[in-house]
Amino acid sequence: MRIGAIVAAVHRSQPRVARVANLHTRTAAADRAVPSGTVTGQDTREVASGTPAGRGGNWYRGDCHVHSSASNGAVLTPAQLAVAARRGGLDFIAATEHNTVDTYDAWQEESGTGLLVIPGQEVVTQDGHWLALGLQRGHLVDWRHGRHDRLIDRELARVREGGGIAVAAHPYAPYATGELRYPFAAFDAMEAWNGLWTSDMPWNADNGAAVRAWEASLTRGQRAERWTPVIGNSDAHLDGQLGLPHTVVLADALSTGSVLAAVRAGRCWVAGSMAIDVSLTVSAGGRAAGIGERLATNGSVCNVRLQVDGAASASVAIRTPRGVVHREAVPAEGSAVIHWDTDSAASRFVRVEIRDSHGQMLALTNPVFLD
Repeated sequence: MRIGAIVAAVHRSQPRVARVANLHTRTAAADRAVPSGTVTGQDTREVASGTPAGRGGNWYRGDCHVHSSASNGAVLTPAQLAVAARRGGLDFIAATEHNTVDTYDAWQEESGTGLLVIPGQEVVTQDGHWLALGLQRGHLVDWRHGRHDRLIDRELARVREGGGIAVAAHPYAPYATGELRYPFAAFDAMEAWNGLWTSDMPWNADNGAAVRAWEASLTRGQRAERWTPVIGNSDAHLDGQLGLPHTVVLADALSTGSVLAAVRAGRCWVAGSMAIDVSLTVSAGGRAAGIGERLATNGSVCNVRLQVDGAASASVAIRTPRGVVHREAVPAEGSAVIHWDTDSAASRFVRVEIRDSHGQMLALTNPVFLD
């Protein structure tokens, strides 16, 4: 256990500090039609019981780590959280109670009319936490396993056999059982950005450690087809925390299967609030690829195009296996289109981080791979 873990464990078991950020805030840019990465509205028609209509193949915003009062330290009901999600503009949330699925029916009653609720569980084990997303009714994941007994392999397989995915949760959280001791490669994705719990800022030191570890693994495995995408979630326990941060996915439809497939493929980026929009594409030789995709460059020069909205006076960092290779400031009005050229020999992947003037993370993307 690291220094301060005991104190942090006490904080984590108590109700979390309410955020001052406003989930309801949107910029005018969010209502404009812009390239991939922007959410432009929400169709609230219900096409079937428990199934929101969505917007077909599109970018959807959601929070995949949410707790109701059935979890220790959480205070809101599923109904209250669903109201907050709709008012905040989220398209989906995942119900992830601590080691229980007893609220399955209560959560599913809230799914529909513009909001998808993905059934899940936060699996709290002696060697770290992980999220089981897309669970079938009655599927309770057994949390009585550790890194040495290999029983986690059985539980991961069961989740996937049922159509779900497994996400490593807050892997460097500095409290008892919070630090993940299972290999990242065992999971379909990593929660590199976990929400507020020890300060008034939505970006904490353990998130920085998670991103650094993820980037190191990404760099080591850059030539492999298999890599671990990152997502970001609020881990909401109190009012005002939902959606800070959240994950923006490019899904074929607003459905559990489509959203989870997008996460598994890495077709997603993480937003610190609803205010920010990001579009990242790389083009070469008449072809183009977006976040989570691979671009066959055939040795051609690659043009990286980044569009940012809702990030006034922010700093943009384009990152490759060499680290930060280009920085550019976003003007005070909050919008910018940034171009940068590279090639596959110099940059096997490209990803982006955006931080405010105080160094707090505003958004980060999964990579675009250059072959």
